Amino acid sequence: MDDTTLVSRFLRDGFVKLEGAVAPRVAADCARLLWRETGCDPDDPATWTKPVHWVGGLAQGPFAAAPNSPFLHHAYDLLVGAGRWEPRYSLGSFPLRFPHHEEPNDAGWHIEGSYLPEGETWHFTNVRSRDRALLMLFLFSEVGEEDAPTRIRVGSHLDVPKVLEKYGEEGASVLDLAPELVAASDHRPLALATGSPGDVFLCHPFLVHAAQPHHGTRPRFLAQPPLMPAVPYELERADGAYSPVEIAIRRGLGLDPAATDGGGTDDSAG
Repeated sequence: MDDTTLVSRFLRDGFVKLEGAVAPRVAADCARLLWRETGCDPDDPATWTKPVHWVGGLAQGPFAAAPNSPFLHHAYDLLVGAGRWEPRYSLGSFPLRFPHHEEPNDAGWHIEGSYLPEGETWHFTNVRSRDRALLMLFLFSEVGEEDAPTRIRVGSHLDVPKVLEKYGEEGASVLDLAPELVAASDHRPLALATGSPGDVFLCHPFLVHAAQPHHGTRPRFLAQPPLMPAVPYELERADGAYSPVEIAIRRGLGLDPAATDGGGTDDSAG
C-alpha cells in the first residue's frame, strides 16, 4: 500500500490494516510468551477455562520490538505526524479470547478512553483525543471471522467529534458516551479485524468498535495499545499542517472543506 492510499483509507474508514507489520519471528515469540502467562496448554483445550484471559505488564524484548519496526514508525509519521508521537516499548494489556460456552461481558460498542480525571473510575476522552494518538490492534494469532475478531463500524470516527464537541475540553467518560456513540454510528457498515500473526490495524482514536464472543476453535491473541502523543492534537493550526487524525476530527466537526460522510462498503477488514 502506498502512502497516499494508506492516508486516504484511514481518512475514509478510520483504520488501515498493515499486513506483516511485525516480523514473523517477533510475532511468534510474543505468542509463546502470552501462552506462558495464561497458564493454559496450547494443545489441551480442557485447560482453556475462561472466555477471556487478561494479560498485562509484559515488557520482554519481543513486546518492545513489535511496535517499533521501521514500517510502523513510517505509518505513525504519516497518520500522527513526524515528531508528534512517543515510541512504545511494551504493548499494554492483552485481551486473549478463548472458545468458551460463557459469553464475554465486555462486548459493547465503544471508543477508548485515554485519561482518568481525579475521582473518576472510567477513563475519559475529549474532542482533541487528549493523551491518545491512535488505537492499535496487534494480531498474534490467526484471526478468522469465527475467532472473536474486533468488530469495527467503518467510518464511525467521523460521527464521534460532534458527540464529543458539547463536552468541551473536560470531555466525558467512555461509559457515559457509549449510548450516544452507538446511536450516532448505527448507520455505518461493519468490518472485522481478521488477519494473521504480525498484522496490525492502526485506528483513529474515535473509531467505534466492539469485542464479540469466540465461536472458533483456536484462541485469539491480540494487543490493543494506544500510541501516545508527544504533543496534543490541535484543531486550529495557523500553518494548516494538520495530521490525518486531526483532519478527520475537523471533518467530523464540519470544519474541513473536503468533508465527506466517510464509511466503506467492505464487510470484512481481512
